[in-house]
Amino acid sequence: MHIECYGSGPRIYFGLHGWSGDHSTFAPLAAYLPAGVALYSADMPGYGRSPDPQRWELMEITDEIARAIAGVDSPVTVIGNCSGAIFALLAAERLAERIERLILIDPFAYLPWYFKIFLHKRIGRYAYYSTFANPVGRWLTNLSLSKHRAADTNLTESFVAVRHDVAYRYLALLGERDDISRFSRLRLPVDLLYGARTFGAVKESVALWRGVWPHARCHELAGAGHLPIQEATGQLSEIVFGAFTSHCDALKE
Repeated sequence: MHIECYGSGPRIYFGLHGWSGDHSTFAPLAAYLPAGVALYSADMPGYGRSPDPQRWELMEITDEIARAIAGVDSPVTVIGNCSGAIFALLAAERLAERIERLILIDPFAYLPWYFKIFLHKRIGRYAYYSTFANPVGRWLTNLSLSKHRAADTNLTESFVAVRHDVAYRYLALLGERDDISRFSRLRLPVDLLYGARTFGAVKESVALWRGVWPHARCHELAGAGHLPIQEATGQLSEIVFGAFTSHCDALKE
């Protein structure tokens, strides 16, 4: 896996981008890194400069991610953005002893109906390519989602350069995932961050995640939609890189 590193120091963060992203998803945070912090940002298998996984299976991709995280100095705080949160959790199941904190940004706990349309056997691929691989489809989609984003951001911009065969495979894999109750076994500090203007399914998901981890901290980011890293960079950075020592210590007692 290709990994970019921003900053340097003993406090390590490892970022996993969302459905149509790549390592540059976390680039806006580089200017907000405190002294002594290193942020590793990966291209997940098949995205950006990372080669395709040997097999298009959840466990194969999770294995690659877990190996990449394990190759970074421990302890590590893992950040999962959007669908990257699921892969962060799958990796954490294998590396709980190396991970000191989980940060999930706008994380879906389930696949909403409007994504399931793209997986329909007859019309799914056509609907996907019409919506995300077509410039007019992207423009119309971004326009229709204006209430879930800031005025100067574009929810479909990342689909311009993405490999659509890869994005579609990931969507299919996300449709296979189990009930999130499996993650209740993770006894780690968890922060849930979401935009105040994000999708209703994300806000519903935050409540579901709180059911899994009653100890999780929730942070609503004022003014942000579904792209908090771009739209509320300062707010988000204070939470991500701020000191939550007491929260972490309480869970370890």
